[in-house]
Amino acid sequence: MIIGLLGVLAAIAWQQRPDGYLHLSLLNVTGDAALLRTPAGRFVLIDGGSEGDQLLLLLGRLMPFWQRDLQAVILTGTDPKRVPGQVAALSHYAIGYALAPPGLGRTGYAGEWQRLLGAHATPVARLRPGQRFALDDVVFVVIDVQEGQEGGVVLLVTYGATRVLFHTGGRDGDQAALRAAKDPVDLLIYPWARELQTSAVQQLRPRAIAFSSAYSTEHPVLLSYAERRRFSPQVQHPRADGRIEWMSDGRTARIVLHPD
Repeated sequence: MIIGLLGVLAAIAWQQRPDGYLHLSLLNVTGDAALLRTPAGRFVLIDGGSEGDQLLLLLGRLMPFWQRDLQAVILTGTDPKRVPGQVAALSHYAIGYALAPPGLGRTGYAGEWQRLLGAHATPVARLRPGQRFALDDVVFVVIDVQEGQEGGVVLLVTYGATRVLFHTGGRDGDQAALRAAKDPVDLLIYPWARELQTSAVQQLRPRAIAFSSAYSTEHPVLLSYAERRRFSPQVQHPRADGRIEWMSDGRTARIVLHPD
């Protein structure tokens, strides 16, 4: 019986080994959360959604059963649709380092986020325009950081010739996003509530758009899926399509949908 159990665990470990691809999963949570797995098998959590239990369930499903650490956590905003889930992750996983935008409060979930990281002496850096760091040949470049209710981060993630752009806030970040528009982006992560008829979206020429839901505005754009496809051949939203997995070998990229 023990030998059989060991065989099962070995088979699971073999299936969950690093495969040389960059995997970026946009998770079907309340709010925004994305899990990035580098080609060497290290993990980065971007945001976390508003429900801790929901996020932990998904992390347990997507990460190898033996893995109890996240190389980095990144917050693109300080609102309740991003921070609470990440707080839950900090309570269950060891964190290599953390990055957050300015304006993170000292009370509530934001305060708990800082307390947990401080208790484990985890290095914390403030996101700032021009910031650049690399992990297993995956390069993260902070294009812009905007504060306020309609603020957010413009974050470019590249692996070889493939590119993902997180544009998590309002129009104040559009001019910054244009600085990433020298080449088409393979995937644009963009707020569902925002207008698409912008020079930033047009010049980015995204091959696919995955919509996020944390950003809110008093006047959300009302467009059908068909109308949104005028701006990209592929459009997806985790609430409609389940987990959206973007995979890249550094030369080409593809999207796999995992309906819940």
